[in-house]
Amino acid sequence: MNDPQDQSGRRRSDRPPGADRARPGPARRRRAVRVALLTATALLLATAGAGAWFYVHLLGNLKVFDGGGVAAGRPPAGPTDAQGGSPVNVLLLGSDTRTGGNEDLGGGPVGPGSSDTAILLHVYGDHRHAVGVWVPRDALVDIPPCRLPSGGWTAPQHGQMFNSAFAVGGSPQGNPACSQNTVEALTGLRVDHTVVIDFQGLATMSSAVGGVEVCVPNDVNEYGIHLRKGRQTVAGRQALDYVRARHGIGDGSDIGRIKRQQAFLAALARRIQDQGFDLTTLLPLADAATRSLTVDPGLGTPMRLVTFAQSLRSIRLPDITFVTAPWRFAGDRVALVHPDADTLWQLLRQDRTLDGRLTDPAGASPTAAPTGTAPTPTAPDSAGPGAADPAADPTAGLAVPVTVLDGAGPGTAGLVPLAERDLRARYYQEVEAGTGGTEHAVTTVDYPPGRQADAERLAQAFPGAQLHAAATADTPLTVTLGTDYARAASPTAPATAPASASPTGPPTGIAQNARPADTDPCAGLT
Repeated sequence: MNDPQDQSGRRRSDRPPGADRARPGPARRRRAVRVALLTATALLLATAGAGAWFYVHLLGNLKVFDGGGVAAGRPPAGPTDAQGGSPVNVLLLGSDTRTGGNEDLGGGPVGPGSSDTAILLHVYGDHRHAVGVWVPRDALVDIPPCRLPSGGWTAPQHGQMFNSAFAVGGSPQGNPACSQNTVEALTGLRVDHTVVIDFQGLATMSSAVGGVEVCVPNDVNEYGIHLRKGRQTVAGRQALDYVRARHGIGDGSDIGRIKRQQAFLAALARRIQDQGFDLTTLLPLADAATRSLTVDPGLGTPMRLVTFAQSLRSIRLPDITFVTAPWRFAGDRVALVHPDADTLWQLLRQDRTLDGRLTDPAGASPTAAPTGTAPTPTAPDSAGPGAADPAADPTAGLAVPVTVLDGAGPGTAGLVPLAERDLRARYYQEVEAGTGGTEHAVTTVDYPPGRQADAERLAQAFPGAQLHAAATADTPLTVTLGTDYARAASPTAPATAPASASPTGPPTGIAQNARPADTDPCAGLT
């Protein structure tokens, strides 16, 4: 057997052991570099490929509703603070749809979806504090025009249960845009994003974090639900049963269920924060969440969802307050209590805490405003009707005189001041009470020629209001309050009751329905 020779003619067996390893030639070095580069490239592609696959997977999970159903005339954006921070309002809807596997969890036949749960999350301009407002599903509200699947629009509806807005059009997937329109008409707040989560989403998310600590007020063994009394950790179907059940648990009311939902969401947030935001927590949670979410076009990609979630990372649990919109039972339905509900919406429109304070963008405790004052943004002196783009400046075009008349009939002397306060909270600067209003069943807005756009914007403050064009140019922009406004403003209290926040705390109707997010999960669950 011939002994191989190298290029110099020396026999390889004559070379010192390990010489090839000690002095690799150019070809061997190039091969090593190529191997390293190929290995690094393969790892990079594998990592990027996995990330790209997961992103596409999450993108496929998400469902986006058609934004064309959102009303064209909407409330202005919230005020911007001195540091440039702006509040954000997010409508969170819990859908009881029975499609897509949810029938196995929720039971019952497939039909039009409705919203079992509605939470308006107000993130303050400092992005360090937040309030979650629950609107009871059975609350009687006015539903503004909403778009149907056919493309047509419904007529306004008065005195309907809030959750029926989600069912407008009869789609099993529901009508999130109609719920958003209803919340904006009810509160005067602009909803920046709307998110819908179904049964599976809540059940799967609770499992993804390893369960959530809850407190059950009594043993439950009916309607296929089995929960034992006391503090415990629930996940999956049990977690869903805890937040959905009404009969046989607590006082059996929707209000009692809301209290459990508030305790559950606080515990879920605490669980996520305790586990930290590492991949082992976030990836299963993101997968579980996106598989059951329907979102507005503004949140229609995983990247947008992540960006939005990151904007909330500075909010700690002690800086979140949950509150149920002030309510009372009205037979087997729920009526919102005024003027406390009006005060709640006004505080949020002004980006104030529930006790009337302003948040500090630097992260310090909220500061009180001088007694008897409220922030009223003003437009530039040069601004007049149509002088600026309302999308760029929410106060543009609002330096217009508005006269308010009482046409609701006898015993409603307090309605005009209530309407004046609300209009000023919506950035109207020149509002005055008029005299001589004739009785109207429906609130009307009279406007002179060429001022229809101003009238339409003004009518947003009075859901269901009718527009009347005047024949002469000297007719002022005038709101005549009708009996519909009296019913909406004062279902439980005299119209003369003041709507103002106490300098030492929120009104009773707000305070007794509030729950700090870091409250013990067993507290207040009767």
